[in-house]
Amino acid sequence: MSDVSLTVNGKRVSGSTEDRTLLVHFLREHLGLTGTHVGCDTSQCGACVVHVDGRAVKSCTMLAVQASGSTIVTIEGLANGAELHPVQAAFKEHHGLQCGFCTPGMIMAATDMIAHHPEGLDEATVRAELDGNICRCTGYHNIVKAILAASQAMSKGSKGRAKQAA
Repeated sequence: MSDVSLTVNGKRVSGSTEDRTLLVHFLREHLGLTGTHVGCDTSQCGACVVHVDGRAVKSCTMLAVQASGSTIVTIEGLANGAELHPVQAAFKEHHGLQCGFCTPGMIMAATDMIAHHPEGLDEATVRAELDGNICRCTGYHNIVKAILAASQAMSKGSKGRAKQAA
């Protein structure tokens, strides 16, 4: 058993867990954050994507003890109370989900993608960067549309904040 101490969605948490416990299982079973899904157990589907120290990570590929000391953001940590994160709002508005199983991982991957392309995204880039996220219900059209809309909205928002700050 090892002690794990993390900051998850802005809160310090800790617990003891077996050394072989995956981060996804620690989040779901020890912390009760079930929005992060286990889809394939082989790191192929992306349903388990969370942010670890500001980077998108498939949480089924990382041991909880490896994440100790890190800052984790899960799908539960994106919204600001009742106000959806712009990516969550875009997925809702543009019907970027079907059954919803892959949606948390898609949204977490999309927020990371947008953060790493502040100049904006195009369809080819979105499709290429979603390569590690599988949706079995859609043809990705509305997912891509939602990510492009969120990217545009977030880009306009940051430009507006920059003008206000100047």
